[in-house]
Amino acid sequence: MQLKYRRLCSLLAAALLCAPALHAKPFKWSSQGDVATWDIHALNNAMQNGIHGTVYESLVSYNSKTFAIEPLLATSWKEISPTQMRFALRQEVRFHDGSALTADDVVFSLQRAMAKTSNFTPYTQGISRVAKVDERTVDVFLTTPNPVLLRQMTELRIMSRAWAEKNKSTEPEDMKSGEEIFAHRNAMGTGPYTLESWQPDAKMVFKRYPGWWGKMDGNVTEIVYLPIKSAPTRMAALLSGEVDMVLDPAPQDLDRLRASPDLKVIDGLEYRTIFLGLDQLRDELPGSNIKGKNPLKDLRVRKALYQAIDAEAITRNIMRGLGKPAATIVAPMVAGHTEAVGKRLPYSVEAAKKLLAEAGYPDGFEVDFACPNNRYINDEAVCQAVTAMWSRVGVKARLRTLPLATYFPMIQRYEASIYMLGWGVPTFDALYSLQSLVRTVGTGGDGNYNLGRYSNQRMDYLVDRIKGETDAPVRSRMLTEALQLSNDTVSHIPLHDQVIPWAMKKNVDLIHRADNKLDMRTVKVN
Repeated sequence: MQLKYRRLCSLLAAALLCAPALHAKPFKWSSQGDVATWDIHALNNAMQNGIHGTVYESLVSYNSKTFAIEPLLATSWKEISPTQMRFALRQEVRFHDGSALTADDVVFSLQRAMAKTSNFTPYTQGISRVAKVDERTVDVFLTTPNPVLLRQMTELRIMSRAWAEKNKSTEPEDMKSGEEIFAHRNAMGTGPYTLESWQPDAKMVFKRYPGWWGKMDGNVTEIVYLPIKSAPTRMAALLSGEVDMVLDPAPQDLDRLRASPDLKVIDGLEYRTIFLGLDQLRDELPGSNIKGKNPLKDLRVRKALYQAIDAEAITRNIMRGLGKPAATIVAPMVAGHTEAVGKRLPYSVEAAKKLLAEAGYPDGFEVDFACPNNRYINDEAVCQAVTAMWSRVGVKARLRTLPLATYFPMIQRYEASIYMLGWGVPTFDALYSLQSLVRTVGTGGDGNYNLGRYSNQRMDYLVDRIKGETDAPVRSRMLTEALQLSNDTVSHIPLHDQVIPWAMKKNVDLIHRADNKLDMRTVKVN
């Protein structure tokens, strides 16, 4: 028996489950929303993607401290030609069922991410095909040279081909249809933790995978995630010790949390911008009192709605410092952003009223307005404030709020006239936002979150040029021009860039990330 134990410890040394297990701890954490699905290619949502990363891994990842690209399931990569990248796979990797990771799994997963029902096509932008070279080598072929390919691949996680085929999950779940597949509630990856159970909107449990190939800097053996929509209830759970950490503490509670001798708060600017999208396609807005035309198609109306919003008041009174007024669709740390691009239109009720009158709506109009109520910091309260501000210029917005699990499928079905969206930039490059948000809806990720169906010929030209431009100064100028064009045409109404605080017990050590993702490999409970 002792011999078997020593042999087991030798086999599992890489997972740090022998001697260090004496100091390992469970870790409970919470935020306001749950994942909508466990299908890793079905819905592109940053909070969900971060949780998926606990179980599933990609070929490359960001270093949590520096955000430099580093190896994960791939040990190395090299450019065979400007349109061909070769990845060498890590040999000791096994899925949670014990099967070995092979090139077939990687080819299958990247092709799955390119499928029609996938919501991850912005990350496969520029990929024409994926090919197996041998059992441990994969080639990614591009339509044009792509300077941000590796950054895109940080969000393309790998699934077992055999597991997907066995469980009839070879195509990503179609979130718009509402029909579940096996991969919706079940997960089987190569990551440091296994998904043990998931009770939607209640509880998720993960256990440390003893066969994980990597080095664990943290000491957490069990993770319990509790989605708690109510901010007071989340705070009560933290203060009572029921949870060790809250990802999204309420702004009004921060002073109390910072003053507690048992807690600490760490914060930083997130790479996420909160904005409003507008239906610019329909000839008539459903439920509006304006018949036969769509007011949101008129640039003067969009500018009026923008200038009627006091973003400073929102960040001061509702966000309580956890937001910085934004003027464009990307945060300042994203390539393409400049000081000029970051200059907001002035808040002016008078200017807004004048623009509405010029557009033919001196008395305003009625419009549908949809918002999530458990996704972004004080999202519902922000939308309520915007509704009140618009009422001052005669625009009567009928606000409806929904939990994220139903909100995102709804807006992806184009069922909202005006909608709130928060957009992070995992590549830290504005192309990711421009292609998804303002490129005319097309294929291969073009306009996949352009839910207002904005369309501009010059914008399409710039985005398509940027995709393959390798001259860095030229590419930078085009990114900035495209962002300025988005501003000038009011493709969206920017609100603020989020500042993200994390609150936790004093005995918890972790790394705060600008993408608001919790890297469980680094978490220590002392």
